[in-house]
Amino acid sequence: MEIECITVGEFQVNTYLIRDTASGQAAIIDTGETAELAAYLASLQPQPDIRMILLTHGHLDHAGALTGLQQQFDVPTYLPRLEQPLFATLPQQGDWFGAPHMNRPCGRIDHYVDDGDIIQLGETTLHFISTPGHTPGQGCYYDDKDIFVGDTLFAGSVGRSDLPLGDPALMQQSLHKLMQLPGHLRVHSGHGPVTTLDRERETNPFLTFLRN
Repeated sequence: MEIECITVGEFQVNTYLIRDTASGQAAIIDTGETAELAAYLASLQPQPDIRMILLTHGHLDHAGALTGLQQQFDVPTYLPRLEQPLFATLPQQGDWFGAPHMNRPCGRIDHYVDDGDIIQLGETTLHFISTPGHTPGQGCYYDDKDIFVGDTLFAGSVGRSDLPLGDPALMQQSLHKLMQLPGHLRVHSGHGPVTTLDRERETNPFLTFLRN
């Protein structure tokens, strides 16, 4: 799998263009909240063979540009099933941050994913693991080498659980669950640099509860 990270918007969110090496089929993981990703994708030659949009969760910086991308690429969109209540608040989320100009329409969801579901992109098999806490249905997509964790985990930190519909207890459970996956997996977060599960397990100060 080939991975390209495109950082966009006021929140400097990492969006991802991933390609199955064998088939060339591509997917977008998270959208940002501006038209930057759409403009970047339109500039690529040849155009990527985008087959789907995968959302890790429904915060505006990760899903706010969905409607624009759906106009550009008429492909199925996947959302964690438990994320529906938060996703429905996209038209009001800008108000939470004192930024009403960032309110966005919800866009179309074609498929809801549940813990353990598999999504096929060409010859690449993506597994979905539900990791709620940052949001009610935050989840991660992974294959045998890479995992896209949204705002569950960062290099040296973890996602906030004090925003509306967040849950600190669920976040701890999800982090413990995430750390049961193979440690070599490269972690591609919603913000910040790439890390690995092993590195975070050993050095992340927010994961000391897993080392006791």
